[in-house]
Amino acid sequence: MKRRPRIYYSDSQKALMWERWKQGATLHEIGKLFDRPHTSIHRILAETGGFRPAQRSRTSTALTLAEREEISRAMVAGESIRTTAARLGRAPSTISREIKRNGGGDGYRANQADKATWDRARRPKRCKLTTNRALARVVANKLRMLWSPEQIAGWLKQTYPCDESYHVSHETIYRSLFIQARGALKKELLEHLRGTRGMRRSRHYTQKTPIHGQIVDAISISERPACVEDRAVPGHWEGDLVFGSGNSQIATLVDRQTRYVMLVKLDGKDAQTVVNALIKNARKLPQELYKSLTWDRGTEMHAHKQFTMATDIQVYFCDPRSPWQRGSNENTNGLLRQYMPKGMNLSGFSQLQLNAIARQLNQRPRKTLGFHTPAEMFSECVALTG
Repeated sequence: MKRRPRIYYSDSQKALMWERWKQGATLHEIGKLFDRPHTSIHRILAETGGFRPAQRSRTSTALTLAEREEISRAMVAGESIRTTAARLGRAPSTISREIKRNGGGDGYRANQADKATWDRARRPKRCKLTTNRALARVVANKLRMLWSPEQIAGWLKQTYPCDESYHVSHETIYRSLFIQARGALKKELLEHLRGTRGMRRSRHYTQKTPIHGQIVDAISISERPACVEDRAVPGHWEGDLVFGSGNSQIATLVDRQTRYVMLVKLDGKDAQTVVNALIKNARKLPQELYKSLTWDRGTEMHAHKQFTMATDIQVYFCDPRSPWQRGSNENTNGLLRQYMPKGMNLSGFSQLQLNAIARQLNQRPRKTLGFHTPAEMFSECVALTG
């Protein structure tokens, strides 16, 4: 069987490829630029885990090719190392080491020495998680608890404020997972990440699709009080449905101030079923902690007036095609995909199981809360209302 020829890309093509990847383009879109299959693009990007390789450059203190040529000429002329070093403004030890590591007094050649030095600089650098195995074990344990790399990095700084050996950036954790050549974290830990992809993706990448629906007597989000908008007080929630296979769904609710999450089991997505379930859930909280609800324009909230009459909770609706206006809830729905991957039938989850998942989410430290947990923040609010 004849093998297909390997596809090669020039440096300029790779630069364009990485630029489009950073902007959020898909593999198929990038492939169309070069009239090549998306698999050939994936091969290039996946080599470094979706991270653009840093452009190689020499440090300002490194010997230049011109200096090496000067060293070579001085050696032919029989000049001493100290004299050569003084003329170049370098330490004699620098000149001595340069000669010894690149052929010695008889074999030194400027061009060969310059190339050899450049090649030696390619050696892989060991990352912090490789050299500090105790730190790597802590990171691995937190990943198994479904914490995100950013949550782990923030928690470590808060827990070990005076011990920098236990500080590591979330980017280092991602790189250790996606670039397996580093050998710091096992590839199996990838399955515990929020997203199950095998390489880093741009933050600009999106597959969001707008939800259409006409809501009668909908109160626009623009009429929402300022205290709701600036997250000044708790009790103002954002809600939405998360869908699974087999016509299954659950309702998700997030408090705008504390990011506290509640999950509600649904037996259907018709307006009456959804509103009845939301009314039952709302009665679990004191009125001070449930004052308003912001929802997308999905048809499941056609009966919003019935919900307000039963609970005295005002419902506000996002503008059409603007799910980002309830960003806390959108983010939470993304977190839930760790527990409920797309394509999973959600009807099998009991309310007790949903409560357990919500509890895990609420016990994760959040960057936006100064790496405190939603559970801690919400408990303080409950104590104040008690």
